[in-house]
Amino acid sequence: MREMKISLTFQKQAYAVFFVIILSLVRGVSYSNEIGIALEAPMAILAFTFCADTYTQEIVSRRSEIWRLCPMKKRIYFICRRIVIQEIFLLTVAAASYGLFFLLQNPIIYGMGQNGLESEICQFFVYFTAIAVTLGFWGILSNLISCLFRNMWVGIGGCMVLWLMTNSVIGDRIFGAWNLFSYSFRNLEDSSDFSWIYGKIVCICIGILAMAALPEIIKKRG
Repeated sequence: MREMKISLTFQKQAYAVFFVIILSLVRGVSYSNEIGIALEAPMAILAFTFCADTYTQEIVSRRSEIWRLCPMKKRIYFICRRIVIQEIFLLTVAAASYGLFFLLQNPIIYGMGQNGLESEICQFFVYFTAIAVTLGFWGILSNLISCLFRNMWVGIGGCMVLWLMTNSVIGDRIFGAWNLFSYSFRNLEDSSDFSWIYGKIVCICIGILAMAALPEIIKKRG
């Protein structure tokens, strides 16, 4: 509960909920298989702004001096626990926002007449898996950059530059199936094409490397 109060303040929860409500109102979709595309890139922005202050809030509040008295393993444990708490909240919001699109826009179910309901359930679980990787990657990356430069705004800005590079037509042409947003650029007409998974594997690998580098960065940057 203590870590939840620190990492999930009322303001952060409020703007996350407000963000997805506005998104589901202004981002139009015609078919249900377009919902994932409408959500992935904006949810990435929410993730790296949401998690950028996971550790830097200790610096701003001047609690980092106290943290330095704790063993490194304990410090990393608390940071990881805060990231997990934030990611679980964001994943819950992402799942709820999928339902909001149905509630507010009533899109046509893709594959209607061909076991449409089962297809929609499978489609949701595919989305849920992809968005979980996306949220985890951008949240971990923004925290890492923020720790490196001891500034959450640098973490957000660095992630935004990468977001603009990869969430674009040029990024899709250069990286293809290895793009960080490969799920958004997938072939909607071919539901059996899972080549976009390569992009998510890249996200997972970078995320693992980022978490492995975090103890050394915290040790040197405090």
